[in-house]
Amino acid sequence: MQPGDRVRVERGDVTNEGVLLPSTTRDHLVVKLDGGYNVGVDRDAADVEVLESGARDVDEGTDAGGGEASEITFDDDLPTISLISTGGTIASTVDYRTGAVTAQFDAEDVLRAVPDLAGRANYRGRVVANILSENMEPAIWRELAEAVSEEIEAGADGVVVMHGTDTMQYSASALSFMLDSPVPVVFTGSQRSADRPSSDNVMNAVCAVEAAKADHAETLVCMHASASDDACALHRGTRVRKNHTSRRDAFETVGAAPLGVIDYETAAEAGADGDAADAAIEWRRERLPRGEDGTDADLAPDLDGDVELAKFTPGMDPAAWDYLDGKDGVVIEGTGLGHVHTDLIPRIAELVEDGTVVAMTSQCLAGRVCDRVYDTGRDLLDAGVVEAGDTLPGTAKVKLMWALANLSDPEAAMGRDLAGELTEESQPWR
Repeated sequence: MQPGDRVRVERGDVTNEGVLLPSTTRDHLVVKLDGGYNVGVDRDAADVEVLESGARDVDEGTDAGGGEASEITFDDDLPTISLISTGGTIASTVDYRTGAVTAQFDAEDVLRAVPDLAGRANYRGRVVANILSENMEPAIWRELAEAVSEEIEAGADGVVVMHGTDTMQYSASALSFMLDSPVPVVFTGSQRSADRPSSDNVMNAVCAVEAAKADHAETLVCMHASASDDACALHRGTRVRKNHTSRRDAFETVGAAPLGVIDYETAAEAGADGDAADAAIEWRRERLPRGEDGTDADLAPDLDGDVELAKFTPGMDPAAWDYLDGKDGVVIEGTGLGHVHTDLIPRIAELVEDGTVVAMTSQCLAGRVCDRVYDTGRDLLDAGVVEAGDTLPGTAKVKLMWALANLSDPEAAMGRDLAGELTEESQPWR
């Protein structure tokens, strides 16, 4: 038997079937089950039967969806959706040489792997990056924003960005500031790889395409709205946060309901019917309308990369913030209304005096900073800290990077709403 063979392994009262993977030891067998999980079995204690030799090509892995390649043809009656790939689990496959899930599919491969996308739109595939999302960085945000702008100017009626979920909220925030789009820009990904029956890649991809065809001009994150396969939530890119490591409904709009919810059954049936795409969406809050000129995208891709997000914790050594010296901008994730230990305030004042823009956010999931209530807050304001309202800490970092590179008064910008990141007043949301 060889890696890639489909085998039945019996040990005691337990029988497992799956694809044999390479093992790091001669004493154990590693089998990938049909459910996507790997199990290790003591080789000497197991009876192994080869059911099919070479069931998987260990050199090429497996396709992401297990289905036949879908044939995409151009139809003048269909909208054009640009699929831009940056990598991530939604574009991943199992490497049967290692048993690992790796990001290696480009946008064209996603179309072949998700045949449910056929007939919904004309597609253009484009690869900006092929990385795990933890390797995302500002230089790629710029490339992504420029690619989206080029696709819109080339006539795309909407854009879907395939992205890893771990840093998707940062990238969605970045494009929200960098690009004033006249058409929908929808980020989507998957929490579970396509080789698992519980994968969310097909539903998220279908809902994202339907959201990209709908009547709005928002930068959204489209992911499962619940643990079930019933609906996807549409979150504004500057107000979304990944709040769970592995649940399919990991993403939430902080401080409010999602901008909209798209019913999967209706979306799945929508197909080529453009009106049905809007019918599938229940808009729960006001959204930006499509632009009259669908090819005119205003792009401001410059970012100041010399910005850090610093988290305050009780008992921290003030020397831990020495790396902030000389930075152009610092966003502090403070406690409650936006506080830090009083011993850190002189340190912050030094940063401001040296020309660093220092903005305050809160570690709380909802609510806004207000440094005019307690003495600590007043001292922070006297030190030159600017309040970022209820802007999420990660979003505030991206916003400050953009504001420093594009605006004459970035300090003032941190206190006003630019792309839906800061609300006028906090509302109950639970």
